[in-house]
Amino acid sequence: MELDKKKEVKADMMLMVITLCWGLSYYFMDICLEEMGAFTLNSYRFLGAFAVALILSYKKFRNVSRDTLLASIAVGATLVVVYAGATFGVQYTTLSNTAFLCSTTVVATPIMEFIFFRKVASKKILLAVGVCMVGIMLLTLKEDFSLNMSHLKGDLFSLSAGICYALDIIVVDKAVRKETVDPYQMGVLGLGVTGAIMLILSLIFEGPVLPQTAGIWAAVIFLSLFCTGLAFILQPIAQQYTEPSHVGIIYSLEPVFAGITAFVLAGEVMTARGYLGEVLMIASVFIMEIDFGGLIKKHRQKGQNEGVKELLEDEDHLPRP
Repeated sequence: MELDKKKEVKADMMLMVITLCWGLSYYFMDICLEEMGAFTLNSYRFLGAFAVALILSYKKFRNVSRDTLLASIAVGATLVVVYAGATFGVQYTTLSNTAFLCSTTVVATPIMEFIFFRKVASKKILLAVGVCMVGIMLLTLKEDFSLNMSHLKGDLFSLSAGICYALDIIVVDKAVRKETVDPYQMGVLGLGVTGAIMLILSLIFEGPVLPQTAGIWAAVIFLSLFCTGLAFILQPIAQQYTEPSHVGIIYSLEPVFAGITAFVLAGEVMTARGYLGEVLMIASVFIMEIDFGGLIKKHRQKGQNEGVKELLEDEDHLPRP
């Protein structure tokens, strides 16, 4: 089906706004952690997002199948690990490290597919994984390539979030292939499951507290409404009108936005090695998402068409017998 170009541009802009919100989310998480624990923050974030989504689309939940409910529980449980890892990452390492290490999902996914389904990765994917691993080493290790113990805990939490999100993608992919699973219901109910589990963990390990200042309230509301609720609603809508390759490349900008936010708002300045590591990780995403073979084929085809056109034009100028 040929995509409407105007709708495609609007969809890409919508996804860009979502990605910007996700990039900003690391800074707002850092602010919120000054007054509350990671589980408490995520319980507010996900339960708030769930409530908003349910209010806006309650008519879609009149009939929920058993398979949809089970898939929602599986997705929600996976997201607990993902967002707990990301939040603890923010707490124990730099915002830039957290954002870029969480973005390893894009290269962790094919590795997961090989482990669980023996799906052999292409040479392009293997190259992307290799480039990404070098980027991670430059970003997280010290000058002598020894472990940076001051950031190690946070780096490991962030990396686990990226890996577990790859697992979440696979779980979602398998679930939505079933005719008895409603993807939208699963997504929204998954937010509720995640929020409920986070609340239980908060009661056990932290003891929930309400935000004490207007700034923290604003940060929690922004995370809940824009970075979680609205993003999960707009994402499937926007993806109907754009190419999958566009989505992957746009999402790869999340750590870039997070790095810019960390520099401008939090004053984070990295070493040259760290910035090089970030560039390599971004490059690995583009290696994954761009169809180089298709571009080369398209370029060759264009060259052939131009050659034929020139030949025909030359024939037109030849004297006729």
